[in-house]
Amino acid sequence: MIDGLEAITFDFGNTLVPFPLGPMAAVVEVTAVRMSELTGLQPNEVVRVWSEERLRQFYEDVPEGREADMDVRVGRVLARLRGCEAPPRSGRWDGARIASYFSPSEVEAILDTYAHAFVRITPVPQMIGPMLERLAGSYRLAILSNWPLALAVDRFVESAGWRRHLAAVVVSQRVGVIKPGAAIFQAAARELGIASGPAILHVGDDPGADVVGAQALGWRAALVRVKPEDSSLPVAPAPTDVVPDLEMDTVLDLEAALGLESGRAAR
Repeated sequence: MIDGLEAITFDFGNTLVPFPLGPMAAVVEVTAVRMSELTGLQPNEVVRVWSEERLRQFYEDVPEGREADMDVRVGRVLARLRGCEAPPRSGRWDGARIASYFSPSEVEAILDTYAHAFVRITPVPQMIGPMLERLAGSYRLAILSNWPLALAVDRFVESAGWRRHLAAVVVSQRVGVIKPGAAIFQAAARELGIASGPAILHVGDDPGADVVGAQALGWRAALVRVKPEDSSLPVAPAPTDVVPDLEMDTVLDLEAALGLESGRAAR
């Protein structure tokens, strides 16, 4: 039980929605087919280059607290597929130099393809919507997520019917900062209209991103322990002494943990 709680923010991937490797890979494969149509190369080659540039972004951007934005990735992949040589591992892409290899409309079309496939392929957990509806009767709710394409999250939330229960959908690509950075939590507090502090509970599966980031600003933090073992979603390094305010197996245990209904208690 947490006293004085006014709002709850939820991580998206592996908290509200599980992301095992299979569906994520299928979304990339659909996107690769679209990119192969534009470049004339085989989809498996597109997937290979996509994977390399995704990892490059993780090495470059994540340690500096930035999201591995998907629009940037798409431009780099198109440039490589059209003959632009990638920089060495120790080097950096020159955005101005590669701009001639693709058009903004091509990038927009590919991101649209990705977002459409994301919504079509990713299953909607059926018990999340009713839980959000019940919680929205007592708290202001928001999604607070590290995700490289806000468009995909927005469309998924609308398609799932969750948007009407949420005061905000805050995604790192839009904010420009990833959790555990303070700016993305502060952005969520502003959109919720609640002072950043102990009146907000953040629920997530990543101790280093979700628990550390929330508690650094005086928020409460709940850790979801169970997630797909083969998930490819990145996690943040975390100190060994991280202690969340609540721990639970799945996000569906949250209501019981808050004393709102009988059910599986947090442990």
